Amino acid sequence: MKSTLFALLLALAPFCSAGAQELTAPAEVHVAHFGYVSYKEIFERLPEYEEARAAFAALKGKFEDEAERSEKEFQRKFAEFLQGQKDFPPTILQKRQAELQDLMNKSVSFRQESQRLLQKAEAEMMQPVMERLNKAIQEVAAERSLIFVLNTDENAVPYINPQVGVNITEPLLHKLGLASPLTR
Repeated sequence: MKSTLFALLLALAPFCSAGAQELTAPAEVHVAHFGYVSYKEIFERLPEYEEARAAFAALKGKFEDEAERSEKEFQRKFAEFLQGQKDFPPTILQKRQAELQDLMNKSVSFRQESQRLLQKAEAEMMQPVMERLNKAIQEVAAERSLIFVLNTDENAVPYINPQVGVNITEPLLHKLGLASPLTR
C-alpha cells in the first residue's frame, strides 16, 4: 500500500510542479518585481532642495566671513609682532608669541568646529527633502506592488533587465508635482 501511494505521488509530481509554475508566472503577462530610479536626479529637482541649498550657502558664507575676519586679525597682529620683535623685552616677546599661538589655535579650532556644524546643518536642512522623496517612492512602489526600489546613482546598478524591473522616474515626478523632461 505504501509503495502504491509513493508511486502515485511520484507520477503526479511533474503535473503538480507544472501547474504551480503556470499559476505563479504566466509567460504572456509582464509583471515588474522591482523599480529603479536615480534618487539624486529627482532629489535635486525638488523646490525644497534649492531652498535648503540656498539656506546652507548663506550659513556657510557667514562661517567663512568669520574665519576670514579671524585670519585678518591674526595677520595684523603677526605683522605688528614682526615689526616690534627687535625692540620687545623678552617677557613681552614671549607674551606676544603666546597671543599669536593662541589666536592660531582658536582659528584652527573654529575651522574644525565650523566644518562639523556645517555638516550637521546640511544634514538637518536636507532631511525634510529626503523624507518627502522617500515617502513618494514608498507610495509609488506600493501602488505598483513593487518588492523594492533600486537607486541607480553612481552606476550602482549598471544593468537592469526591463522584463523584471520598471523605471519609476515618471510616476515619481508626477506624484511630486514636477514636470518631466520627457513631457515638456
